[in-house]
Amino acid sequence: MQATVTWRQDLIFEGTTEEGKSLTLDGNGNGLSPMESVLISVGACSSVDVVEIMKKARQPLVDCRCELSATRAEDAPRVFTDIHATYIVKGDNISEKHLARAVALSCEKYCSVMLMLNAKVNITTEYRIED
Repeated sequence: MQATVTWRQDLIFEGTTEEGKSLTLDGNGNGLSPMESVLISVGACSSVDVVEIMKKARQPLVDCRCELSATRAEDAPRVFTDIHATYIVKGDNISEKHLARAVALSCEKYCSVMLMLNAKVNITTEYRIED
């Protein structure tokens, strides 16, 4: 995997993958910041796992979202110290047992973003099923 980050202006940078996909990050606070993109990546990566595991378990998901909150260190480097992820799923007759297993497997085994961070960041999760 390769990517290039190019300075555009002020503190605005564009990241481009080797496939040509791009993302603009803004250190000025007017757009998505690099740290916000990391937090979103935690939720997206783990949600991919949860959805795939639930599908394999033949759970009839119709919606899945991950709400995230994070705390950062007060002093530089302002790394994440804590991340909490809440998975909210919808579907008919979703099994709480299957959802608990999907979240645990993602966090403990499959989510590369979480696993990369968890040595330094306290990551906690919860889940709920909505009608």
